Amino acid sequence: MTNFIPIFPLGIVVFPGEQVNLHIFEPRYKQLIHDCYGEQKPFGIPIVINNAVAEMGTLVHVTEIAEVHADGKMDIRTRGEKVFRILELIKSIPDKLYSGAIVHYPENNEKQQPQIVEQILTGIRELHRFIGVTKDFKKPDDSLCSYDLAHHAGLSLQEEYEFLSLLHELQRLEYLKRHLTRILPVVSGIESLKERIQLNGHFRELKGFNFNA
Repeated sequence: MTNFIPIFPLGIVVFPGEQVNLHIFEPRYKQLIHDCYGEQKPFGIPIVINNAVAEMGTLVHVTEIAEVHADGKMDIRTRGEKVFRILELIKSIPDKLYSGAIVHYPENNEKQQPQIVEQILTGIRELHRFIGVTKDFKKPDDSLCSYDLAHHAGLSLQEEYEFLSLLHELQRLEYLKRHLTRILPVVSGIESLKERIQLNGHFRELKGFNFNA
């Protein structure tokens, strides 16, 4: 399926199913939100990386305009729907301040893999324990998918974009597994180092080496 959508390029990655709160202050995007919310139409958030609009993004719907400030700025709630690929950027739309794009929605396999998710969730919770973070995933563990976990795994923006570009659930889960396998030993080592540094200067009860043992 191919169609035209208004776009709001941002330096964030939004995943399908994710709820994102945005503060809208630029006139062009205030107009975009008014148009989309009034007509109950979605818009696209393509990712801005290295000061350029990347080809992949996520279609989102405005679920609520939470507040309109006296100066016209808005706080809105949105929900990610599905991944798109930009075929052509339309930088100028008649009578509109914002831009648009002709996009294609690639087939996306989202079949849940609860056993693999459980393994990854264990790794993410271990990561969070090391760095002192507590996260509520707001779903039962057995209903989580890769998109629910990705923002909590410590991926960089570039890595989140690579992840968004994967169009099969097993590929996405394997990506998260490889990432956690790579970073958990590093974070664990930093935590161990921090503990050793904190012990310096404290009175410690240590057993001496026994040469006669």
